[in-house]
Amino acid sequence: MAFLMKSMLSNQVKNLGLGGGGEESKEESTPSDPAAAAGMTREEYEEYQKQMVEEKMERDAAFAQKKAERACLRVHLREKYRLPKSELDENQIQMAGDDVGLPEDLQKMVAEDQVEEEDKDSILGQLQNIQNMDMDAIKEKAQATFTEIKQAAEQKCCVM
Repeated sequence: MAFLMKSMLSNQVKNLGLGGGGEESKEESTPSDPAAAAGMTREEYEEYQKQMVEEKMERDAAFAQKKAERACLRVHLREKYRLPKSELDENQIQMAGDDVGLPEDLQKMVAEDQVEEEDKDSILGQLQNIQNMDMDAIKEKAQATFTEIKQAAEQKCCVM
């Protein structure tokens, strides 16, 4: 019986607006429209959303371009050092389009490496390497190898 009296009295108090209806006023004060929640008109909010989407697309495109440039560098290094190709790198390059290349600073580094390798492969480069060699050490190593081979042959051959 007490339950019945309490529910009847609390309903009457809520209807008078003297206290129990705080939950309803909170629901009404929060707007359901996100534009109103941000303090903008509907048109301003839509324009803001368009700008956010465009900026996100630009960031994603720039990120994809950077990923493709890195993949291009990895492909170049794999070709240079004769390593196996990666399917992931080729897919990233294709997704970014045909305008992918190495960044300028990396192109300069690659060009410098190629010039150095060409210098080493040339006859003049080989001649410079000959000048830098320690002939005494090479001579000693050759004599030691020759004596080892001679000893191995004497052990295996009864005639010697």
